[in-house]
Amino acid sequence: MRRRIEAVWRIEAPRLIGSLARTLRDFGLAEEVAQDALVAALETWPSKGVPERPGAWLLTTARRRAIDILRHATLATRKHELLEHEMSDWPQSDADPTHSDNEFGDDLLRLIFIACHPVLSTDARVALTLRVLGGLTTPEIARAFLVPEATVAQRIVRAKKMLADKQVPFELPPKAELGPCLASALEVVYLIFNEGYAATSGEDWM
Repeated sequence: MRRRIEAVWRIEAPRLIGSLARTLRDFGLAEEVAQDALVAALETWPSKGVPERPGAWLLTTARRRAIDILRHATLATRKHELLEHEMSDWPQSDADPTHSDNEFGDDLLRLIFIACHPVLSTDARVALTLRVLGGLTTPEIARAFLVPEATVAQRIVRAKKMLADKQVPFELPPKAELGPCLASALEVVYLIFNEGYAATSGEDWM
């Protein structure tokens, strides 16, 4: 069952984090509540079974967790009100679709551009992309690039902090910035592809 849940997570995580980040406007919080939803799935699904729409279940669980966190955050009044307003349009049933495929596609595209934003170092962009879009764990990323786990963890934490400090919006880049942002994203794709290709000659394959 755990492997099945992890397989679902690998597929759903990018869409989940993308949707949450668009609503919350907080990349770190989006990943946090997404991880909380995964923990809830690991605790619930083995006894109750995998839902018919696991992605919708994870998204609903993560949104509820976000509301709980924001309700207890004294400095998050505006975000809480925004999220409560958006929640009025959210379906109450986990089985109902919450986004169209086009909306999920837009969220994923936004997530790619923010994870590969030029304000981040190359190493940070690669680590963050593999984490939020590839669904890899910190140990898996560390093994792939032959660096200590602590180094990868620091890169991811610093990347999130940089995005927050620079107030990088969770939006598609404006036309004037599209060139550099696209080049940054393509560089990350190239580096990940090269590393994955090289790994096929060893014991690990990314």
